[in-house]
Amino acid sequence: MKWIQLGVCCGLLGLAAVGCHKKEDAPTGGGAGMPVQTAAVTMAPVPQTSEYVATIKSRRSATLMPQVSGPLTAIKVHSGELVKQGQELMEIDPRVQQAMVQSQLATERQKKALFDYNAMEVERQRKLFEAGVTSRELYDQAQQSYANTKADYESATQLRKTQEEQLTYYTIRAAFDSVVGDIPVHVGDYVTTSTMLTTLDENKDLEAYIYVPTERGAQVKQGLSVDLTDTAGNLIEKTKINFISAEVDTTTQGILVKAPVHAAAEAMRTAQLVKARVIWNTLPMAVVPVLAVTRQGGQTFVFVAAQQNGHLVAQQTAVTVGDTVGNNYSISSGLKPGDRVIVSSTQFLVNGMPVMQLPGA
Repeated sequence: MKWIQLGVCCGLLGLAAVGCHKKEDAPTGGGAGMPVQTAAVTMAPVPQTSEYVATIKSRRSATLMPQVSGPLTAIKVHSGELVKQGQELMEIDPRVQQAMVQSQLATERQKKALFDYNAMEVERQRKLFEAGVTSRELYDQAQQSYANTKADYESATQLRKTQEEQLTYYTIRAAFDSVVGDIPVHVGDYVTTSTMLTTLDENKDLEAYIYVPTERGAQVKQGLSVDLTDTAGNLIEKTKINFISAEVDTTTQGILVKAPVHAAAEAMRTAQLVKARVIWNTLPMAVVPVLAVTRQGGQTFVFVAAQQNGHLVAQQTAVTVGDTVGNNYSISSGLKPGDRVIVSSTQFLVNGMPVMQLPGA
């Protein structure tokens, strides 16, 4: 009886072992790989660009500095105000100059009186000389006195006019229709000919000032396209270079180039900083969808669906990424046309992992 029970137990154990062995040999289904979508690497024209910081400047701007010295008695405008040509902006105390004008006017009147007297005297001496009453010498002396006083009077008149013209410098006026800049002075300040009062900018006919590195000097030329963008990368205006400086700026060691700006005053202002993307040329380059590109540890790479032993695997490939072209990245190295890059589930992939291309890719 014991031998029969032992045989039954061994039989059951054998069946269990066979069952376990069959279960281990069953396919897991992992050999098919992860389903992914792919896209072929294609060639497309890609602009070759460089980005610089540009300063917007007005073709017509001025820094106001007084031509006379004195206390500032009035400021009649404020920063940012639109002013018309000839409009009064500031006043400098003119009382000292007004006193000089009055003093010179009195001197002019004195010279005029002496001139009028000598004019009558020379006429009287002429008549006496012609009548033979006086000598030629007295007549000549009268003529000489008349000439001297005439010159003195004319000199005094011109000096008075100069002093009056000087008086106009005590009122600061706008030279053209413009926008008032910052006003660093205050009423009561003593200003001199070296004091900056404010700036005036005509907020139209703007230009973008761009400093291109000297190593690009051989490539820069008039007519090159420039894209002006704001700090967020939004396009403001497309323009072209129309001026290239003949010398290198000693401060920036760059070559100044200018491009006209026609944007509305609301979109662009004098002294505003923008980004300028200079387009040097356009070359055919490999492009891939943005979704295919992954960055890790400062390295940019894509997963290429490559054949390996008759199966597709995800092959991690380092690439050099250029500018974006629509929804694609340009690739300067690492891929060739015809390669298929994986554009889905890239966050789950590892190098050499089996993949399965979904239909319709």
